[in-house]
Amino acid sequence: MTIKFGTDGWRAVISETFTFANLRLVTQAIADFVHEENAAAPTVVIGFDTRFLSDRYAQEVACVMAANEIKTWLCRADAPTPALSYAVVHKGADAGIMITASHNPPRYNGVKLKARYGGSASQSQHQRVEQLLARNQQQGRAPRLMDINEALNSGWVRKFDPAWAYYEHLSTLLDLDRISAAELRVVCDGMYGAGRGVIGEVLARGRCRVQNIRCEMNPGFGGIHPEPIARHLGALMSTIQAGHWDVGLATDGDADRIGAVDARGQFVDPHRIFALVLRHLVEVRGWRGRVVRTVSTTRMVDRLAARHGLELVETPVGFNHIADLMLAGGVLMGGEESGGMSIQGHIPEGDGVLMGLLLLEVMAYAGKPLHELVQDLLQDVGPAQYARTDMKLRHPVDKQTMTQMLLEQAPPEIAGVSVESIHSADGVKYYLADGSWLLIRPSGTEPILRVYAEAPNDNRVKALLSFGESVAR
Repeated sequence: MTIKFGTDGWRAVISETFTFANLRLVTQAIADFVHEENAAAPTVVIGFDTRFLSDRYAQEVACVMAANEIKTWLCRADAPTPALSYAVVHKGADAGIMITASHNPPRYNGVKLKARYGGSASQSQHQRVEQLLARNQQQGRAPRLMDINEALNSGWVRKFDPAWAYYEHLSTLLDLDRISAAELRVVCDGMYGAGRGVIGEVLARGRCRVQNIRCEMNPGFGGIHPEPIARHLGALMSTIQAGHWDVGLATDGDADRIGAVDARGQFVDPHRIFALVLRHLVEVRGWRGRVVRTVSTTRMVDRLAARHGLELVETPVGFNHIADLMLAGGVLMGGEESGGMSIQGHIPEGDGVLMGLLLLEVMAYAGKPLHELVQDLLQDVGPAQYARTDMKLRHPVDKQTMTQMLLEQAPPEIAGVSVESIHSADGVKYYLADGSWLLIRPSGTEPILRVYAEAPNDNRVKALLSFGESVAR
């Protein structure tokens, strides 16, 4: 059996490939990796989301770590991935392990490996874990395992709550006084994930009025994917429209992504959130630095960076690429179209909770409703309409083969507009003369081919997507 780490860890279908037996094998390889990287007394932090059996899986990981004589901090309850990642830094741990499949459908679970700097492990680190896993299987080396009660009584495993250290850190990155003074009325949609109630807890001592929805424990996520995109946010939109609310904030299954809904019940996608927050950080806070976005993210960010003389860096999809640049220093803000974003002073990790709170800060300083802020943004650095199509695949696609095919068949124009340049750092991206773009790339976490497009209007977006879908079939 082959277990591979994708864009951000290992994910698989529960009871098919994601089983206790396979999880022990992966955890033993991670334990070997931790010992290999640290000469003496290593420590790890383990967290989990609200998915089916995630708490049990996390406990099993702790038992393997304890048997390998690795001191382990185990979260008492489900927690957001960014809270777990910050705990790695706060406790000076050598690694973090998060049991989650993030935004994937309920039938999936997974493992995210965090490095000591609080961000996702690098590609080379993931590859090393895969090598150690293969070695153990070839040698018939079974995972070590300690009983949980023995692990707790001996002190190898200690339970803790990562929330308050994380909240205190967030308060250093936000103007909570300004947010409180604005007395915003906020609906927080936890999507039954690990971010349930978290934004409300940060705001609890202020004057904002907060209503939490979909914050109960529901491992099936109410039958939806816990991904904060328009088609999954009907409950949030209807709640906003039924009451007098200023904004709705939604976090995904492990709260490292953000989506929003304005007072009119209209979805505000991560592209616009990214651009709004970036403009606020530069023009209100006066921040400077590099701006980093993934290949599938809006070019409104490019135009803002150009206006203020800031360097713009494009990376492949995956927050780990942004994290590498944040670790090198000088990054003002980084983000991706999926809603994972971070800012300077924070860990190099996508954080839906932080970004939701920063959006409230933008609104508080502007003194305007979110729909007016979006309209102003589009007049300022737009227009920019965006859409994505996910095409399910029966079998995985070889990215290199598809990329070569798309490059060889590249047209001189798409939907009547000339193609100015083509990039192939992650899939194939066509830049067009009217400022629009089309991207075709296989997903790194699911058997899906993604087609993305951004253009000045919806008709152009539809034309680009139609072309992309026809070429990719």
